[in-house]
Amino acid sequence: MASFGSLKSAIFDREARKQQYQAHILGLNAYDRHKKFVKDYVSFYGREESSHVKLPVKTDQDTLREGYRFIRSEEDDMDRSWEQRLVKRYYDKLFKEYCIADMSHYKSGKIGLRWRTEKEVVSGKGQFVCGNKHCDVKDGLASYEVNFSYFEAGENKQALVKLVTCERCSEKLHYKRRKEKEQLEKEKKEVNRRKRSRSGDDDDDDDDDDTDNEGNKERSKGLDGFLSGKKASISTSEHRADDDDDDFDEFLEGMFP
Repeated sequence: MASFGSLKSAIFDREARKQQYQAHILGLNAYDRHKKFVKDYVSFYGREESSHVKLPVKTDQDTLREGYRFIRSEEDDMDRSWEQRLVKRYYDKLFKEYCIADMSHYKSGKIGLRWRTEKEVVSGKGQFVCGNKHCDVKDGLASYEVNFSYFEAGENKQALVKLVTCERCSEKLHYKRRKEKEQLEKEKKEVNRRKRSRSGDDDDDDDDDDTDNEGNKERSKGLDGFLSGKKASISTSEHRADDDDDDFDEFLEGMFP
């Protein structure tokens, strides 16, 4: 049985390591913190790489790796240090948080979405780098919430996920909706022009104008509803951390743009 002195020393050492870790983390920017957390997560929870030469035959372990999830056991969740719980909390927030987009056919409004691979999660692609798979811009990023429909385990599923894009790719993301809005505005202006052209008609035509005006109001109402509905499907995302122990918020600040 451990003595009181050894237990006290162990607690002191553990607290000292925690404070040292915290000081180091706070000195890093968001992307460097991401790299540190992912590296530590693999160190704390990951499996050791096989030392023997890999054969060209796909093993069960290879299949698991292709599932794009870090592997951990139930024992890993027991008696964890503050550092382990922090990186685990970060990992949990990364799970299905961001997606990657294929914008090859953006002009037709066809934006393809998929989950990130493990390699992309580690590199920060789609989180600290533009989520368009053909773009590597890291500056001027904005985060949008998109409805992602996907097929998994034999079921059709939907999830609201984040798509991070640079300014140029943001234009592609909103291209079709913007064009639809421009077309509707053009049609509205044409209706107003026709109404003005009839403003010099006789009193009998005034009744028709009133009818047209009511129709324009209904059309305008429908337009507003259409646009607001489209905006609801792609909106700027504001991430709010919900951590409730050990003040993890401070150390995850800026990690989820």
